[in-house]
Amino acid sequence: MISVEDATQLVLSLAGLTDTETVPLARAAGRYMRNAAVALRDQPPFDASAMDGYALAQDAPEGEILAVIGEAGAGRAFEGALGAGKALRIFTGAPLPTGAARVVLQEDVVRSGDRITLTRAATGPTHIRPQGGDFRIGSSLAPRLLAPYDLALLAAMNVPEVIVARRPDVALIATGDELVMPGEAPRPDQIIGSNSFALKAMIEAAGGTARMLPIARDTEADLRAVLELGSDADVVVTIGGASVGDHDLVGRIAARMGMDLAFHKIAMRPGKPLMAGRIFGKPMLGLPGNPVSAIVCAHLFLLPLIRASLGLSDPLPRVRHATLGADVAATGPRAHYMRARLDDDGAVPRITPFRDQDSSLLGVLADAHALLIRPLGDGPRSAGDRVSYLPL
Repeated sequence: MISVEDATQLVLSLAGLTDTETVPLARAAGRYMRNAAVALRDQPPFDASAMDGYALAQDAPEGEILAVIGEAGAGRAFEGALGAGKALRIFTGAPLPTGAARVVLQEDVVRSGDRITLTRAATGPTHIRPQGGDFRIGSSLAPRLLAPYDLALLAAMNVPEVIVARRPDVALIATGDELVMPGEAPRPDQIIGSNSFALKAMIEAAGGTARMLPIARDTEADLRAVLELGSDADVVVTIGGASVGDHDLVGRIAARMGMDLAFHKIAMRPGKPLMAGRIFGKPMLGLPGNPVSAIVCAHLFLLPLIRASLGLSDPLPRVRHATLGADVAATGPRAHYMRARLDDDGAVPRITPFRDQDSSLLGVLADAHALLIRPLGDGPRSAGDRVSYLPL
């Protein structure tokens, strides 16, 4: 068995960058922008009023009377110039006219016909948003996963489309004679295949696409046939059959099909039977069949592999810290990733592992907020100790 840390590096070494594609901004949410985007105009593109009020050419004292010479609104610029003793009615977002030096708020004036009288001195803040105050032509947005506010920024930069990483295509292959799909009528000795649905959602949330291939039955011919269906994918993921029992065929059949094994078995729980390597020239992960084992291993290894394939420089999950809410025993010879509850009732959250950590219990996983990380060889810990966790 190898450590989680060594396994992580070996899995990341299998990753290959996907190619790129150009997509319109309206379809870029959640995509990884591989190339920096460059602003094609200033923002704001002109000196703009930050308030509804009146533009003046200079400071003015309380009681000053000025003549109103026109009006400017958003998208409706005033074409003339503003001089001493003059004012221009102006609205938020409108371009400042030539000669304007400040805006007075509409509540700081009294208007009578084409005249305004200042009820407060026009000094202090100018209430002007200067041209390029947000960004200038040539400013760039670095490569990143595009969040909704990034799309607003790119649109303001007048960037209509972006170059993004192609989503890695992941072939999901559940294995085992015991599995049927939801909605089918299982025999008394069968169970519903559930892992693929969680893994598909996790893959797609991380920026990939997932194909749920037919369940591979426990024969060499069937497993070979389904693996071949995934030969054009960027990543091949099998679920179950990764241990060493008589019916655990994945490792043996994959080896006969040319899999270059990186490792098999890892010093962690849940997830000891995990295997990784390369098949058809693509990364392959053999996840355990127990639901919690498969999902925990996906968090630790599959999702980082997808992020690395997209080009993210930091593909690993972010470790966070909390105080322990209950005593826990020593971990022994394997790292333990314990399903746990988080309580944010202070400056530092409190994390409490569930008592039952059996790797078949999806109900416990569904109620969990985090995975408490118990390092390999870690001794007993007491409530109140500082510990590490991964959010779920």
